[in-house]
Amino acid sequence: MPADPLSTTFAALADPTRRAILARLANGSAGVTELAEPFDMSLPAISKHIKVLERAGLIARGREAQWRPCRLEPARLQEVSGWLDRYREFWDQRLDRLDDYLTQLQATHGAAHARDDD
Repeated sequence: MPADPLSTTFAALADPTRRAILARLANGSAGVTELAEPFDMSLPAISKHIKVLERAGLIARGREAQWRPCRLEPARLQEVSGWLDRYREFWDQRLDRLDDYLTQLQATHGAAHARDDD
């Protein structure tokens, strides 16, 4: 059974080399040789990482004469961001409730100290 797009995207993002490639592509298109420069690995290894990113829909490859530039495809990252936003809202609500509870405790604690001082 094929993986759903979100699972494929997270699997691609799980590798730090692939995340670094995406970070580089956020600055503009680049060829495989340019993308490989900061890494201590072979061009075929970088090409494998690029293929994983391409299958996940995170990057696309163009063709300009002999040059095949890679470019970032932000739509898939927007899908991930949307998925994470639902959980961000959940945690924001929980943290707001915790903040309210701590404020209540501080007020109660402050009132108890004021009575002790009398």
